[in-house]
Amino acid sequence: MNLIALQYDIAWEDKRANHEKVHSMLAATTSPGDMVVLPEMFATGFSMNVAAVEEGSERLSELFLASLARELQVCIVGGVVTRDGEGRGLNQAVAYGPAGLLARYTKIHPFTFGNEGEHYAAGGEIVTFQWQGAQIAPFICYDLRFPEIFRHAAVRGAELMVVIANWPSKRAGHWTTLLQARAIENQAYVVGVNRVGTDPNAGYVGGSTMIDPRGEILAAADDHETVLRAAFDRSHVHTCREKFPALRDMRPKFLGENRETAASRR
Repeated sequence: MNLIALQYDIAWEDKRANHEKVHSMLAATTSPGDMVVLPEMFATGFSMNVAAVEEGSERLSELFLASLARELQVCIVGGVVTRDGEGRGLNQAVAYGPAGLLARYTKIHPFTFGNEGEHYAAGGEIVTFQWQGAQIAPFICYDLRFPEIFRHAAVRGAELMVVIANWPSKRAGHWTTLLQARAIENQAYVVGVNRVGTDPNAGYVGGSTMIDPRGEILAAADDHETVLRAAFDRSHVHTCREKFPALRDMRPKFLGENRETAASRR
């Protein structure tokens, strides 16, 4: 399976313009069965104006992703905004395959430093889904700083962890380091997809990166728009975990689980 990441300058709060860009960047670059990853809030940018960027009843961005997944016969992961039952925003990662929705994950850690928590409710569930036989866990931007949720995903069998982001230039050095750490400690592939350009609040340096279960960087982007590619090999995950079985030495009580629960998820 090929992993494909789209790193681009997101047009501010302009869904149709971003849909057109994504479609044009993917033209003739995918094969059936590939997995495509787009940034956080891929069609609007990291906006706190929930009313302007939410999916609403039209569901423009989700319908776009669903249509593109069918057209290209791929899985696509991208960030959208919806609302909860109380009207608060939800910063979500959705995954679509040719047959429809595969997963919906709500960002567990809103970026309080950037006031995201004032506009978006926190998610409460780690999500995994399958594509091409691989177990995949999506996460969003600030989640990357909280290794415990990645560990829980690994306990549930995640072999590929995807982080979609609008990660600002000021803390660009942390981005790659944390992505590598999540790959090494969980012996999993990690794909981090960031944007480039600017929005009204920050600048973004890109640096989208694909990492293997040993922490080796397979592909890395600079600060320009690009399509990043690398191969995912599920057998490599299991070989790494068998040759150096660190995950077997986890102490489940420190994950807030009993041994039976953790063992049943392996």
